[in-house]
Amino acid sequence: MKIHFIAIGGSAMHNLALALADKGCEVTGSDDVIFEPSKSRLANMGLLPVEFGWFPEKIHQELDAVILGMHAKADNPELLRAQQMEVPIYSYPEFLYEQSKNKTRVVIGGSHGKTTITAMILHVLHYCDIDTDYMVGAQLEGFDRMVHLTETNDFMVLEGDEYLSSALDPRPKFHLYQPNIALLSGIAWDHINVFPTFGGYVEQFRIFVDQIVKGGSITYNAEDETLKQLVESSENTIRKFPYTTPHYSVEDGTTLLDTLEGEMPIEVFGRHNLNNLAGAKWICQQMGVDEADFY
Repeated sequence: MKIHFIAIGGSAMHNLALALADKGCEVTGSDDVIFEPSKSRLANMGLLPVEFGWFPEKIHQELDAVILGMHAKADNPELLRAQQMEVPIYSYPEFLYEQSKNKTRVVIGGSHGKTTITAMILHVLHYCDIDTDYMVGAQLEGFDRMVHLTETNDFMVLEGDEYLSSALDPRPKFHLYQPNIALLSGIAWDHINVFPTFGGYVEQFRIFVDQIVKGGSITYNAEDETLKQLVESSENTIRKFPYTTPHYSVEDGTTLLDTLEGEMPIEVFGRHNLNNLAGAKWICQQMGVDEADFY
């Protein structure tokens, strides 16, 4: 595939560009400014634009796709040219869905904790030698980049951001993934500049739950009353798995988790992170990792 990125320098966008180049795609891109570490990482793969700015001549009929970053405006010259030439244009989340529509999509959402939960899941899968495609919103220790795409892996783990998709698509990103397995960690009014009312913000999560594939599942933090009511009132034909913070104690600065095997010392600490751990465990079990292996 020949793919051009409009605003290739973004944190998420440059990671996707690197992943697609690794996959064998022919990747080009433009941006008006690119900061580190994106700049060096793109340069090391030969993907850093020779000049900064927007160049409509980079858009041509041989392109299979143009991926539009959130940084790009609706009047971007390259975007206007792509629209004029009717080259297929995708937002970042739209393209990730296209890459994963034949896989089991695992989407981790929620106002807070989604990066931590996604990181826990990927750490466990890596430890258990279970290969998966993924997209996560932060650089994780032990991973070269935050996007990994293959033709062969059965699962795609996606961090589900509720921020808007692109200048052409005002839908929250996590509305585009259509998960088979989903998790919501909680609802705390965020992105007030985009969702000026709490009710409007909550509605985005209701839409997300309704878009879970029929027969799929939602794992949710039952300690969040707003989320609990939203999930339990959903008429979508999905399985619903509530989770709560596990029992634990702290001795001499070490967190001891109560398990069926007895007290287990762990490096994770703090009630919030232990709540995240409970959600991650549920998701890993649905991906074929048993409880003992998870711990």
